[in-house]
Amino acid sequence: MPLNPTVHDRKTGVTPPGEPGGFELALLDRGAAVLQTSAPLRGFDVYVVGFHCVKGEPDVQMEAHHFCKVVNAEMLQCVLFDGNTANANLIGIEYIVSERLFDSLPEDEQASWHPHNHEVFSGELVAPGLPIAVETELMGHLVNSYGKTWHTWHSTPMGSQPAHDLPIGDPMLMWSFNREGEVDSALQQDRNQAMRTDPEPRKESRAKYLDRAHPQRGVGTMRDAFTGTTPTPGVVDADDGRP
Repeated sequence: MPLNPTVHDRKTGVTPPGEPGGFELALLDRGAAVLQTSAPLRGFDVYVVGFHCVKGEPDVQMEAHHFCKVVNAEMLQCVLFDGNTANANLIGIEYIVSERLFDSLPEDEQASWHPHNHEVFSGELVAPGLPIAVETELMGHLVNSYGKTWHTWHSTPMGSQPAHDLPIGDPMLMWSFNREGEVDSALQQDRNQAMRTDPEPRKESRAKYLDRAHPQRGVGTMRDAFTGTTPTPGVVDADDGRP
């Protein structure tokens, strides 16, 4: 049971094959917990849930549970899981940087970093367990930020693609959604119902940050890959000036 009862358990991925751990492994695990250090794992306490798609593949979408560590005022590093339970599968990593740090990157490197303003202003990115006022403040820090995300295991079904029982293939560069209607409605509804989240009040509370929003690079990268979408307030492409 989670420490905060308002954070609802969520497990969406496969159970990988393999024999249960034996006595020797259990003993080793307990000994390691006592004798070894886990210092690099401490501090991954900021928990947010959103949606990703593979860059260039609009139908390959999935829910991602981010557990993030604040490195400094301009950078977070996150480990990604397919849920929030003790047996959730590790599926990838994401680095989040400020607009200033993004601008310092070489132009060819910037192409690997996706913009975040839609995730903030659409209400799609949520921080389970936080009161809306606190969550809103957190999201204010993500306005104009960028993320670089690699998924190493597609442990949940993705459109017509079945889940993989094990992490196979090359890591995939992920991308953000940047207009209303790009996220598969069934995927979003399933997450919202299971975790009892609602984007609408979040849109309203985050609108106070709209005057901070800058045009971002990458907003238009996959614009033409989707149909039937509408602009999100505060989300504009820095290169062509279009939403």
